[in-house]
Amino acid sequence: MRRLLAFLLAALGLSLAQGEKLKACFIYVGPIGDAGWTYAHDLGRKKAEAALPWLETRYVESVPEAQALPVMDRFVREGCQVIFATSFGYGEAVLEAAKKYPEVIFAHATGLKRAPNVATYMADFYQVYYLNGLAAGALTKTGKVGYVAAFPIPEVKRHINAFTLGVRAVNPKAQVLVRWINAWYDPAKAREATEALLAQGADVFAFTEDTPTVIQTAARKGAYSFGHYTPMLKFAPDHVVSGQIVHWEVIYMDFLKKVKEGIYTAKNLENVDYFWLLQHKAVEMGADYGVPINPKHVPLLRKAQMTVGGKKVAVYDRIMALLKDMSSPKPTFDPFTGPIKDRKGVVRIPAGRKATLQELLTMEWAAPGVVGDWPGEPK
Repeated sequence: MRRLLAFLLAALGLSLAQGEKLKACFIYVGPIGDAGWTYAHDLGRKKAEAALPWLETRYVESVPEAQALPVMDRFVREGCQVIFATSFGYGEAVLEAAKKYPEVIFAHATGLKRAPNVATYMADFYQVYYLNGLAAGALTKTGKVGYVAAFPIPEVKRHINAFTLGVRAVNPKAQVLVRWINAWYDPAKAREATEALLAQGADVFAFTEDTPTVIQTAARKGAYSFGHYTPMLKFAPDHVVSGQIVHWEVIYMDFLKKVKEGIYTAKNLENVDYFWLLQHKAVEMGADYGVPINPKHVPLLRKAQMTVGGKKVAVYDRIMALLKDMSSPKPTFDPFTGPIKDRKGVVRIPAGRKATLQELLTMEWAAPGVVGDWPGEPK
Protein backbone atom coordinates (compact mmCIF):
# COMPACT_ATOMS: atom_id res chain seq x y z
CA MET A 1 0.00 0.00 0.00
CA ARG A 2 2.81 2.41 0.88
CA ARG A 3 4.50 1.61 -2.42
CA LEU A 4 1.34 2.35 -4.39
CA LEU A 5 0.89 5.59 -2.45
CA ALA A 6 4.44 6.64 -3.32
CA PHE A 7 3.77 6.01 -7.02
CA LEU A 8 0.59 8.06 -6.93
CA LEU A 9 2.23 10.91 -5.10
CA ALA A 10 5.12 10.98 -7.55
CA ALA A 11 2.72 10.97 -10.49
CA LEU A 12 0.87 13.91 -9.01
CA GLY A 13 4.05 15.82 -8.28
CA LEU A 14 3.58 15.63 -4.51
CA SER A 15 6.20 15.03 -1.86
CA LEU A 16 6.79 11.56 -0.47
CA ALA A 17 5.00 10.58 2.68
CA GLN A 18 6.82 11.35 5.90
CA GLY A 19 9.67 8.87 6.35
CA GLU A 20 9.15 7.35 2.88
CA LYS A 21 12.39 6.96 0.95
CA LEU A 22 12.66 7.67 -2.75
CA LYS A 23 13.90 4.53 -4.50
CA ALA A 24 16.11 5.12 -7.54
CA CYS A 25 17.45 2.19 -9.55
CA PHE A 26 20.32 2.08 -12.05
CA ILE A 27 20.89 -0.23 -14.99
CA TYR A 28 24.50 -0.51 -16.15
CA VAL A 29 25.85 -1.82 -19.45
CA GLY A 30 29.25 -2.80 -18.02
CA PRO A 31 30.73 -4.05 -14.76
CA ILE A 32 31.12 -1.54 -11.94
CA GLY A 33 34.81 -2.39 -11.83
CA ASP A 34 35.53 -1.30 -15.41
CA ALA A 35 37.43 1.83 -14.24
CA GLY A 36 35.49 3.84 -16.82
CA TRP A 37 31.88 4.58 -17.74
CA THR A 38 30.02 2.19 -15.44
CA TYR A 39 32.43 2.71 -12.54
CA ALA A 40 31.85 6.47 -12.87
CA HIS A 41 28.04 6.09 -12.89
CA ASP A 42 28.18 3.85 -9.86
CA LEU A 43 30.42 6.31 -8.05
CA GLY A 44 27.84 9.01 -8.83
CA ARG A 45 25.09 6.78 -7.45
CA LYS A 46 27.01 6.19 -4.23
CA LYS A 47 27.77 9.89 -3.77
CA ALA A 48 24.13 10.82 -4.33
CA GLU A 49 22.92 8.22 -1.83
CA ALA A 50 25.46 9.39 0.75
CA ALA A 51 24.41 13.03 0.31
CA LEU A 52 20.62 12.52 0.26
CA PRO A 53 19.33 10.78 3.43
CA TRP A 54 15.90 10.24 1.90
CA LEU A 55 17.32 8.32 -1.06
CA GLU A 56 17.57 4.53 -1.47
CA THR A 57 19.32 3.05 -4.51
CA ARG A 58 20.07 -0.25 -6.13
CA TYR A 59 21.67 -1.33 -9.41
CA VAL A 60 22.19 -4.18 -11.85
CA GLU A 61 25.49 -4.31 -13.74
CA SER A 62 26.61 -5.85 -17.05
CA VAL A 63 23.17 -5.80 -18.67
CA PRO A 64 23.35 -6.30 -22.46
CA GLU A 65 21.32 -3.70 -24.29
CA ALA A 66 18.97 -6.34 -25.72
CA GLN A 67 18.14 -7.54 -22.20
CA ALA A 68 17.35 -4.17 -20.64
CA LEU A 69 13.55 -4.40 -20.60
CA PRO A 70 13.30 -7.44 -18.26
CA VAL A 71 15.60 -5.68 -15.80
CA MET A 72 13.37 -2.61 -15.86
CA ASP A 73 10.32 -4.84 -15.33
CA ARG A 74 12.03 -6.26 -12.26
CA PHE A 75 12.92 -2.81 -10.97
CA VAL A 76 9.26 -1.75 -11.17
CA ARG A 77 8.14 -4.89 -9.33
CA GLU A 78 10.67 -4.04 -6.62
CA GLY A 79 9.19 -0.58 -6.16
CA CYS A 80 11.66 1.60 -8.06
CA GLN A 81 10.17 5.04 -8.58
CA VAL A 82 13.02 6.43 -10.69
CA ILE A 83 15.01 4.33 -13.16
CA PHE A 84 18.27 5.54 -14.66
CA ALA A 85 19.28 3.74 -17.86
CA THR A 86 22.95 4.43 -18.42
CA SER A 87 23.66 3.36 -21.98
CA PHE A 88 22.70 4.84 -25.36
CA GLY A 89 21.66 1.39 -26.53
CA TYR A 90 18.96 1.15 -23.84
CA GLY A 91 16.92 3.81 -25.63
CA GLU A 92 14.18 1.70 -27.20
CA ALA A 93 13.77 -0.41 -24.04
CA VAL A 94 13.36 2.77 -21.98
CA LEU A 95 10.61 4.08 -24.24
CA GLU A 96 8.83 0.71 -24.15
CA ALA A 97 9.08 0.49 -20.36
CA ALA A 98 7.87 4.07 -20.01
CA LYS A 99 4.68 3.18 -21.90
CA LYS A 100 4.13 0.09 -19.73
CA TYR A 101 4.70 2.01 -16.49
CA PRO A 102 3.44 5.60 -16.95
CA GLU A 103 3.70 6.28 -13.20
CA VAL A 104 7.45 5.57 -13.11
CA ILE A 105 10.07 8.20 -13.92
CA PHE A 106 12.83 7.21 -16.35
CA ALA A 107 16.03 9.02 -17.26
CA HIS A 108 18.18 7.88 -20.19
CA ALA A 109 21.88 8.77 -20.29
CA THR A 110 23.06 10.04 -23.71
CA GLY A 111 19.51 9.56 -24.98
CA LEU A 112 17.85 11.60 -27.71
CA LYS A 113 14.18 10.63 -27.31
CA ARG A 114 11.94 11.74 -24.43
CA ALA A 115 8.38 11.20 -23.26
CA PRO A 116 6.17 12.58 -20.47
CA ASN A 117 7.92 10.24 -18.02
CA VAL A 118 11.30 10.03 -19.80
CA ALA A 119 14.07 12.61 -19.38
CA THR A 120 17.51 12.52 -21.01
CA TYR A 121 20.84 13.53 -19.55
CA MET A 122 24.52 13.81 -20.38
CA ALA A 123 27.66 15.10 -18.69
CA ASP A 124 29.49 15.92 -21.90
CA PHE A 125 33.21 16.05 -22.55
CA TYR A 126 33.54 17.82 -25.88
CA GLN A 127 35.12 20.92 -24.29
CA VAL A 128 37.59 18.78 -22.33
CA TYR A 129 38.45 16.72 -25.40
CA TYR A 130 39.33 19.92 -27.24
CA LEU A 131 41.65 20.99 -24.43
CA ASN A 132 43.29 17.57 -24.35
CA GLY A 133 43.59 17.76 -28.13
CA LEU A 134 45.67 20.91 -27.74
CA ALA A 135 48.04 19.01 -25.46
CA ALA A 136 48.14 16.01 -27.80
CA GLY A 137 48.96 18.22 -30.77
CA ALA A 138 51.88 19.69 -28.84
CA LEU A 139 53.25 16.35 -27.65
CA THR A 140 53.14 14.23 -30.80
CA LYS A 141 56.49 13.87 -32.56
CA THR A 142 55.24 11.72 -35.41
CA GLY A 143 52.20 13.87 -36.18
CA LYS A 144 50.02 10.79 -35.67
CA VAL A 145 47.63 10.62 -32.73
CA GLY A 146 45.78 7.37 -32.05
CA TYR A 147 42.12 7.20 -31.05
CA VAL A 148 40.46 3.95 -29.94
CA ALA A 149 36.70 4.37 -30.24
CA ALA A 150 33.80 2.22 -29.07
CA PHE A 151 30.80 2.69 -31.36
CA PRO A 152 30.26 5.18 -34.24
CA ILE A 153 27.43 7.10 -32.55
CA PRO A 154 27.10 10.92 -32.54
CA GLU A 155 28.41 11.21 -28.97
CA VAL A 156 31.68 9.47 -29.81
CA LYS A 157 32.01 11.26 -33.15
CA ARG A 158 31.49 14.61 -31.40
CA HIS A 159 34.29 13.84 -28.98
CA ILE A 160 36.69 12.66 -31.68
CA ASN A 161 35.98 15.80 -33.70
CA ALA A 162 36.51 18.11 -30.73
CA PHE A 163 39.77 16.33 -29.89
CA THR A 164 40.92 16.56 -33.51
CA LEU A 165 40.09 20.27 -33.72
CA GLY A 166 42.31 20.76 -30.67
CA VAL A 167 45.15 18.69 -32.13
CA ARG A 168 45.05 20.64 -35.40
CA ALA A 169 44.86 24.03 -33.68
CA VAL A 170 48.39 23.34 -32.44
CA ASN A 171 49.67 21.06 -35.19
CA PRO A 172 47.78 21.78 -38.45
CA LYS A 173 49.24 18.82 -40.31
CA ALA A 174 48.70 16.21 -37.60
CA GLN A 175 46.37 13.27 -38.13
CA VAL A 176 44.07 11.51 -35.68
CA LEU A 177 43.97 7.84 -36.60
CA VAL A 178 40.68 6.25 -35.53
CA ARG A 179 40.01 2.57 -34.94
CA TRP A 180 36.55 1.32 -33.90
CA ILE A 181 36.27 -1.69 -31.60
CA ASN A 182 32.44 -1.81 -31.55
CA ALA A 183 32.36 -2.51 -27.84
CA TRP A 184 32.17 -0.46 -24.67
CA TYR A 185 34.01 -3.02 -22.60
CA ASP A 186 36.41 -5.35 -24.35
CA PRO A 187 40.02 -5.09 -23.11
CA ALA A 188 41.29 -7.54 -25.75
CA LYS A 189 39.88 -5.48 -28.63
CA ALA A 190 41.13 -2.24 -27.05
CA ARG A 191 44.63 -3.66 -26.72
CA GLU A 192 44.61 -4.95 -30.29
CA ALA A 193 43.46 -1.57 -31.62
CA THR A 194 46.12 0.28 -29.62
CA GLU A 195 48.86 -2.03 -30.85
CA ALA A 196 47.70 -1.53 -34.46
CA LEU A 197 47.80 2.26 -34.04
CA LEU A 198 51.25 2.07 -32.49
CA ALA A 199 52.36 0.12 -35.54
CA GLN A 200 51.02 2.94 -37.72
CA GLY A 201 53.22 5.43 -35.89
CA ALA A 202 50.83 6.90 -33.32
CA ASP A 203 52.71 8.23 -30.27
CA VAL A 204 49.85 9.90 -28.36
CA PHE A 205 46.51 8.26 -27.52
CA ALA A 206 42.96 9.11 -26.55
CA PHE A 207 39.97 6.83 -26.44
CA THR A 208 36.28 6.30 -25.79
CA GLU A 209 35.90 2.89 -24.18
CA ASP A 210 35.51 1.78 -20.61
CA THR A 211 38.87 0.39 -19.52
CA PRO A 212 42.42 1.67 -18.92
CA THR A 213 43.71 -0.77 -21.54
CA VAL A 214 44.70 1.89 -24.08
CA ILE A 215 46.73 3.74 -21.46
CA GLN A 216 48.50 0.62 -20.26
CA THR A 217 49.25 -0.67 -23.76
CA ALA A 218 50.50 2.72 -24.98
CA ALA A 219 52.69 3.20 -21.90
CA ARG A 220 54.59 0.01 -22.62
CA LYS A 221 55.80 1.69 -25.82
CA GLY A 222 56.45 5.04 -24.14
CA ALA A 223 53.43 6.76 -25.70
CA TYR A 224 51.51 9.59 -24.06
CA SER A 225 47.81 9.13 -23.29
CA PHE A 226 44.71 10.80 -21.89
CA GLY A 227 42.42 9.06 -19.40
CA HIS A 228 38.69 8.76 -19.77
CA TYR A 229 35.75 9.04 -17.35
CA THR A 230 37.73 8.47 -14.16
CA PRO A 231 41.21 9.54 -13.01
CA MET A 232 43.64 7.19 -14.73
CA LEU A 233 46.98 8.64 -13.67
CA LYS A 234 47.65 5.60 -11.49
CA PHE A 235 47.65 3.26 -14.48
CA ALA A 236 50.64 4.99 -16.13
CA PRO A 237 52.01 7.80 -13.91
CA ASP A 238 54.79 8.69 -16.34
CA HIS A 239 52.66 8.72 -19.48
CA VAL A 240 49.15 9.96 -18.63
CA VAL A 241 49.01 13.66 -19.51
CA SER A 242 45.44 14.51 -18.55
CA GLY A 243 41.97 13.17 -19.26
CA GLN A 244 38.23 13.60 -19.03
CA ILE A 245 36.70 13.07 -15.58
CA VAL A 246 32.95 12.94 -14.99
CA HIS A 247 30.90 13.89 -11.94
CA TRP A 248 27.59 12.11 -12.53
CA GLU A 249 26.56 12.83 -8.94
CA VAL A 250 26.06 16.49 -9.88
CA ILE A 251 23.28 15.53 -12.30
CA TYR A 252 21.89 12.69 -10.17
CA MET A 253 21.51 14.88 -7.10
CA ASP A 254 19.92 17.75 -9.03
CA PHE A 255 17.48 15.42 -10.78
CA LEU A 256 16.50 13.45 -7.67
CA LYS A 257 16.04 16.56 -5.54
CA LYS A 258 13.61 17.88 -8.15
CA VAL A 259 11.73 14.56 -8.11
CA LYS A 260 11.59 14.69 -4.31
CA GLU A 261 10.28 18.26 -4.40
CA GLY A 262 7.65 17.41 -7.02
CA ILE A 263 9.22 19.64 -9.67
CA TYR A 264 9.81 16.62 -11.90
CA THR A 265 6.91 14.20 -12.22
CA ALA A 266 5.94 11.33 -14.51
CA LYS A 267 3.93 13.81 -16.56
CA ASN A 268 6.30 16.69 -17.34
CA LEU A 269 9.68 15.32 -18.46
CA GLU A 270 9.24 15.61 -22.20
CA ASN A 271 11.45 18.71 -22.35
CA VAL A 272 13.90 17.80 -19.58
CA ASP A 273 17.32 17.28 -21.12
CA TYR A 274 20.52 17.78 -19.15
CA PHE A 275 23.54 18.56 -21.30
CA TRP A 276 25.91 19.67 -18.59
CA LEU A 277 29.46 20.78 -19.19
CA LEU A 278 32.45 22.34 -17.45
CA GLN A 279 30.42 25.35 -16.30
CA HIS A 280 27.97 23.04 -14.50
CA LYS A 281 30.81 21.19 -12.72
CA ALA A 282 29.57 17.93 -14.26
CA VAL A 283 32.92 17.27 -15.92
CA GLU A 284 36.54 18.02 -15.17
CA MET A 285 39.79 18.10 -17.10
CA GLY A 286 42.34 16.06 -15.22
CA ALA A 287 44.91 13.33 -14.89
CA ASP A 288 43.49 13.07 -11.37
CA TYR A 289 40.91 14.96 -9.33
CA GLY A 290 42.08 18.56 -9.07
CA VAL A 291 45.11 17.94 -11.32
CA PRO A 292 44.28 19.34 -14.78
CA ILE A 293 47.65 18.28 -16.23
CA ASN A 294 50.17 15.79 -14.91
CA PRO A 295 52.96 18.02 -13.49
CA LYS A 296 55.55 15.82 -15.21
CA HIS A 297 54.37 17.08 -18.59
CA VAL A 298 53.75 20.75 -17.80
CA PRO A 299 57.31 21.84 -18.82
CA LEU A 300 56.85 20.39 -22.32
CA LEU A 301 53.50 22.12 -22.73
CA ARG A 302 54.96 25.41 -21.49
CA LYS A 303 57.72 25.11 -24.08
CA ALA A 304 55.39 24.21 -26.97
CA GLN A 305 53.97 27.16 -28.88
CA MET A 306 50.81 27.74 -30.90
CA THR A 307 49.38 30.70 -32.78
CA VAL A 308 46.32 32.46 -31.36
CA GLY A 309 45.05 35.62 -33.02
CA GLY A 310 48.33 36.04 -34.86
CA LYS A 311 50.43 35.78 -31.70
CA LYS A 312 52.55 32.95 -30.34
CA VAL A 313 51.45 31.63 -26.95
CA ALA A 314 52.48 28.66 -24.85
CA VAL A 315 50.17 25.68 -25.34
CA TYR A 316 49.95 25.26 -21.56
CA ASP A 317 48.84 28.87 -21.12
CA ARG A 318 46.22 28.50 -23.84
CA ILE A 319 44.84 25.32 -22.26
CA MET A 320 44.57 26.88 -18.82
CA ALA A 321 43.01 30.09 -20.15
CA LEU A 322 40.34 28.20 -22.09
CA LEU A 323 39.71 25.86 -19.17
CA LYS A 324 39.07 28.87 -16.95
CA ASP A 325 36.80 30.45 -19.54
CA MET A 326 34.71 27.34 -20.24
CA SER A 327 34.39 26.63 -16.51
CA SER A 328 32.91 30.09 -15.90
CA PRO A 329 29.15 30.77 -15.73
CA LYS A 330 29.20 32.46 -19.16
CA PRO A 331 31.91 30.99 -21.39
CA THR A 332 33.02 33.04 -24.38
CA PHE A 333 34.83 30.21 -26.19
CA ASP A 334 33.38 27.06 -27.72
CA PRO A 335 35.35 24.49 -29.74
CA PHE A 336 32.56 24.13 -32.29
CA THR A 337 32.46 27.75 -33.43
CA GLY A 338 32.59 28.30 -37.18
CA PRO A 339 33.85 28.38 -39.74
CA ILE A 340 34.31 24.62 -39.53
CA LYS A 341 34.39 22.33 -42.55
CA ASP A 342 34.30 18.55 -42.47
CA ARG A 343 37.11 16.45 -43.90
CA LYS A 344 35.39 16.48 -47.30
CA GLY A 345 35.43 20.28 -47.40
CA VAL A 346 31.72 20.80 -46.67
CA VAL A 347 30.94 23.72 -44.35
CA ARG A 348 29.26 22.25 -41.27
CA ILE A 349 29.29 25.30 -38.98
CA PRO A 350 29.24 28.74 -40.66
CA ALA A 351 31.61 31.51 -39.64
CA GLY A 352 30.73 33.27 -36.41
CA ARG A 353 28.15 30.72 -35.30
CA LYS A 354 28.38 28.16 -32.53
CA ALA A 355 27.02 24.66 -33.12
CA THR A 356 23.51 24.23 -31.77
CA LEU A 357 22.72 21.54 -29.22
CA GLN A 358 20.84 19.62 -31.91
CA GLU A 359 23.89 19.75 -34.18
CA LEU A 360 26.08 18.46 -31.37
CA LEU A 361 23.71 15.64 -30.50
CA THR A 362 23.33 14.46 -34.09
CA MET A 363 26.91 14.97 -35.34
CA GLU A 364 27.89 12.49 -38.05
CA TRP A 365 30.58 14.30 -40.08
CA ALA A 366 34.31 13.90 -39.54
CA ALA A 367 36.64 16.83 -38.90
CA PRO A 368 39.67 17.54 -41.08
CA GLY A 369 42.58 15.46 -39.83
CA VAL A 370 40.47 12.43 -38.90
CA VAL A 371 41.81 9.36 -40.71
CA GLY A 372 40.04 6.01 -40.87
CA ASP A 373 36.62 4.47 -41.39
CA TRP A 374 33.70 6.66 -40.35
CA PRO A 375 30.42 4.71 -40.53
CA GLY A 376 27.47 6.95 -41.32
CA GLU A 377 29.61 9.75 -42.74
CA PRO A 378 27.48 12.12 -44.87
CA LYS A 379 28.20 11.97 -48.59
